[in-house]
Amino acid sequence: MATTNINVRVDADLKKSAEELFEDLGLNMSSAITMFLKSAVSYGGIPFEIKRNLNSETRAALAEYYLMKTYPDIYKRYNSFEEVLDEVLSDA
Repeated sequence: MATTNINVRVDADLKKSAEELFEDLGLNMSSAITMFLKSAVSYGGIPFEIKRNLNSETRAALAEYYLMKTYPDIYKRYNSFEEVLDEVLSDA
């Protein structure tokens, strides 16, 4: 089977830590990356859960969004952007 090169830039400390881990597992970097790529192709995506870490402001905004979506009648509605702008400017 023909092979090709992949060049990846990573933090030097991360590379060293990964090399030490893979060595303990009896692997080299190339074998470990090949295993990851084969697993991703077989899985049809990244073969582990990827989550984003939401800060408190984003969590609060999402909670408010879900509340607004669940109880739309308790929130003021506007018919146009101009209507919103008029209210904002009148409060300024």
